[in-house]
This record gives sequence, structure tokens and C-alpha cells, in this order.
Amino acid sequence: MIPRYEVPELAAVWSDRARLERWLEVELAAVEAWAELGRIPPADAAACRERATFTVEAVLERERVTHHDVAAFVDVVAASIGPAGRWIHHGLTSSDVTDTALALALRQATDVLLGDLERLLGAVKRRALEHRGTPCIGRTHGVHAEPTSFGHKLAVFAFQLDRDRERLRRAREAVSVGALSGAVGTYAGLDPRLEELVCTRLGLRPAEATTQVVQRDRHAELVGAIALCGSTLDAIATEIRHLARTEVREVQEPFAEQQKGSSAMPHKRNPVASERVSGLARVLRGHALAALENVALWHERDISHSSAERIVLPDATGLLAFMLRELTRVIDGLVVFPERMRANLVAHGGIAFSGQVLLALVEAGMGRDDAYRIVQRAAAAAWDEGASFRERLAADPEVVRRLEPGALDALFDPQRALRHLGGVFERLEKLPVEGG
Repeated sequence: MIPRYEVPELAAVWSDRARLERWLEVELAAVEAWAELGRIPPADAAACRERATFTVEAVLERERVTHHDVAAFVDVVAASIGPAGRWIHHGLTSSDVTDTALALALRQATDVLLGDLERLLGAVKRRALEHRGTPCIGRTHGVHAEPTSFGHKLAVFAFQLDRDRERLRRAREAVSVGALSGAVGTYAGLDPRLEELVCTRLGLRPAEATTQVVQRDRHAELVGAIALCGSTLDAIATEIRHLARTEVREVQEPFAEQQKGSSAMPHKRNPVASERVSGLARVLRGHALAALENVALWHERDISHSSAERIVLPDATGLLAFMLRELTRVIDGLVVFPERMRANLVAHGGIAFSGQVLLALVEAGMGRDDAYRIVQRAAAAAWDEGASFRERLAADPEVVRRLEPGALDALFDPQRALRHLGGVFERLEKLPVEGG
């Protein structure tokens, strides 16, 4: 992760020191499990726990000789212990250590992501309820459609974030497995009870069956859930970017007092945070593809997944944490312009209410196609001639004959279009959010 997008908690999870500490915890848990099974002296296991140490520098220096990171680590740790160090890595293969330790890292990283997602969901829910009755124009194909509310826009995103939360929870469960099953997963030099004991000590589940490695569909599920969540953030950011355009200007990202939007144009207030989120979502989707490619390995194991994972897993978890925090800041400080929303809502004399007028004319006895042509003709005058849609309808004899003046006025009330949204917001109010 480049420093610009680094999140301290995730950087700590993926540091070299933390990685080797997790390896050591797996190795020591295995030694203690061997002692519990009566295969090695308890005193030797205690010595391993008391004396085992390493430095990152020493391991890296040894790796320059072994050209194998786990072998270098085992050499350094075993030497730090003394004679009892011969039990370090007893019966294990490298992936027994690295994959089990990786599960610990992914579980810790996912917990950070879930906490960040919880905070964003809380912010979106709060702003949605705040603006449940703030009418604005709905757009389909980028063109004015029917009225909606800004709160409804955000409610849709809140429930999408809730689904992302559930996907991440499921993926956390999927990757929280350990495997100490030997060179091809047959426990040839191991006791299956060792795997159970070690996983229990580490708070993991033993994988049901493995080759030399834990199968990568689990990891692909997590990175896929991360990419999906990133795409949700992209959707929210894209909506903000569109609404922040000068000719729309219904919302604005928070803008600090000393902030500069452009080096050349002092007037600029660009939605740069939302653009950043959209850009990074593309990277996450690319990481999902790499994780899917890692699922297919040769026979009982090859090493093609390892190099990709050294980049993809830290990067994907770190980027999503950064994006979640960035978008939470935007949502918390988002400036909303209700009057501008109302102005856009009644543009061209209220053409956004054409559907309501059509339904009213049909219910008043007019044939649907005849009613459609009348409403479409008035809308065309608004589009093409700058006329007022409502005034054209009020002057049309067929409309006057069927609709009372007060009835026509009622059709142009935006709250009328929102009258059935109560159920949406009742469900939103019940949506559980930790701490809110």
C-alpha cells in the first residue's frame, strides 16, 4: 500500500513483524499440541515458548541464504531456543504455517473493515432519515424522471451496505480456517488431532479437507466481497459526483476553509474524495480477478497464488478501509441544498409530474393513448419551446374538461409522489447499526 492511502490498523496487520509473529504463534501452538499428545517432552515445549525470538532483519538475512522465507524463519527461531528448538516446525510443511497464520491476518483485517463499514452505514442511515421528506428529482438514463426524496436515495444505499456487511461477515467465516495436514494434505507425518488442537488454540476451525494449501475459493470469496463493497461505495460516490455538477448542484462535498479546488481556477469545489473512491473501486475489482485466478492451482499445490496474494490481500483490505473512511467523512459532512433540489424538480414547468397527470386523465375516463399524447404534447412544448408544462396542461380543453383546477394542482405536489415511502423508512429505522 502506498502511504497516500495507508490505514494504520491495516498497515500494522500486514507488516513483516506482524506476519512473522503470526508464524511464530502457529509454530508454538504446534509444539505445545505435540506435547499435549505426548510426542515431545513438555519441558521442551515450555522452553520453546519461553525462549523463541527473532528479528525481521535476522530472518531476511537468513533468507538471502536459504531463498525460502519459512525455512529462514525456522532456522532463526530454532537457533534462538537452543536444543529444544529442534521441535519447531516438527512434521509441518510451510503452508501449514503460512496458510493458518494468513487466516489470523484476514480475520483481523476483516474485523477492521466491518468496523469501518458499520460507521459508514450509520452515517448513511442517519442522513437518509434526516432527508426522508426532502423531495428531489429522480433520474433515469440521466434524464429527469419522477420525484423521489434524497432520503430515499440514501436509504437504497443503506440497504446495499447492509448486504455488503453480511457478505463480509460470511467471507470472514469462510477464511477463518486453519490447516496442519502436511505436504499433500494426508497427515502423513502428522496426527490429525494436532490440527484440531492448534486451530482451537488459535480460535480457528480446521478445514474439512485440504491439499498442501487451504483452497483459494475461500480467499476469492473475501476479495470478491471486498470488491462488491467497493462497488457499492463507487455507486454512492458516482451519485454524489453527478449531483455536485454545477448545473445540478444539489449536494456538495465538505470543503475546508483553506482547501483549494484547483491550482488555476479559484472558484472550483470539485468532488475529489468521491472521485478518489470511484478510482480505487476499479483497483479492487482488478484484485478480485486476481483472487479468482488463484483458485485454480496445479494438483496438490503450486506457488503461483503466493506472489499475487502478497500484493492483493494487503492492498484490497487496506484500500477498502481507506475508501470506507473517506466516504464516511463525505457523508457526515455532505452539504445538501433542498432549494436547489426543488428548483430542479419544477424545471420546465414540472415535466417530472407527467406520469401523475397521465394516470389522472385515464382515471377520469380518457383512453390511455389519447391521454399519453396530450401529456406528451405539453411536455414537448416544455422541452423544445421553453413553455411551462403545467400551464400548457391547464390550457388544454381536454384536460380542463376532465380535471378540476384543484385536482391538477394536487398532481404537482411532490409529497404526493412520496406518500408510499413510509414502509421503506420503517424498515430503515429497524436496520441494526452498531452504536446507532
